[in-house]
Amino acid sequence: MKFPPLALRKSGLDSFISGAGRSWLRPVVAGALALCAMLAAAQSPPGRVYVSSEKDNKIYVFDLQGQRLSAIDVCKRPRHLQFNPARSQIYVSCGDSNQLGIVDTASGKMTAQMAAGESPEMFDLSPDGKTIYVSIEDESAMAAYSLETKARLFAVKTGGEPEGILVTPDGKRAYVTSEVANVVHLVDLAQHKIIKNIRVGKRPRRFVLAAGGKELWVTNELGASLSVVSTDDQSVKQTLEFKVAGMRAADITPVGMVLSPDGKTVWVGLGRANHVAEVDVATHQVRRTILVGKRAWGLAAHPDGKILYVTNAMSDDMTLVDTASGKALRTVAAGRVPHSVLVQP
Repeated sequence: MKFPPLALRKSGLDSFISGAGRSWLRPVVAGALALCAMLAAAQSPPGRVYVSSEKDNKIYVFDLQGQRLSAIDVCKRPRHLQFNPARSQIYVSCGDSNQLGIVDTASGKMTAQMAAGESPEMFDLSPDGKTIYVSIEDESAMAAYSLETKARLFAVKTGGEPEGILVTPDGKRAYVTSEVANVVHLVDLAQHKIIKNIRVGKRPRRFVLAAGGKELWVTNELGASLSVVSTDDQSVKQTLEFKVAGMRAADITPVGMVLSPDGKTVWVGLGRANHVAEVDVATHQVRRTILVGKRAWGLAAHPDGKILYVTNAMSDDMTLVDTASGKALRTVAAGRVPHSVLVQP
């Protein structure tokens, strides 16, 4: 059953009850409008979880409990995923077709593509959503593209194998990791140049902005650690080392991270250690580690903070973790080599 728009219903009813002697209808109409609003809300699509599969060239779509619903064909070797500001589209970097794909979330189809250099990895958007900044692995560069014209605006050379990228909230700068150089580049987006190189751990990969924007957290894949960088003076203020019982340091390979919705926790995927770590933002202490699948890689949190979604690249699945109990709820098949995960409530 479909209902006319709420504004139209309200306008007509207000006109009807505005006549003399009809004031008794107002509480009845108010109740009817409330019921219509609830019924209209019930028709809205439920939440979705999106997972990119590098080997299947698809984005798999799940409900919030991990039930697979559908699959979206995209470009070759899809990696990083990110919503546009309105959450009506998903951008996906495709490393083997050298493209960015644009997926319409309503239709569940890739509706457009744009060239994005040789082997695009991660990316981030300008605050206004008009420019996309992409780490181009095989070009050792960060490139900026207009999402309106799809043209490359400029590129900045980086160290070898750039990956993680994070645009500052004011849109003036970007941080970019170089896996080969073991540094984080701080790029001035107006000047199109690197203004500082921050030496961190071995093979830095991804970022999280924590502590109200005062700290930049950087995972060091081959250092079994993460670096905490002060965004005030761009210096490393602390290095957190990860340990998992029964695991060698060489098997602890942190990559993906996500900040909890309340800003109090950073969840870190420990890669080949097959665990995620729960790290307290205030104390920089690991509260606990939780067993998930093989090579825990991409992470996303539900906006209510109750469920953590973890893609496991070597076991081809995704684990749903209850964040309160610190236990896996279930693990579901997620295509071959799942990379990134997005949650739309």
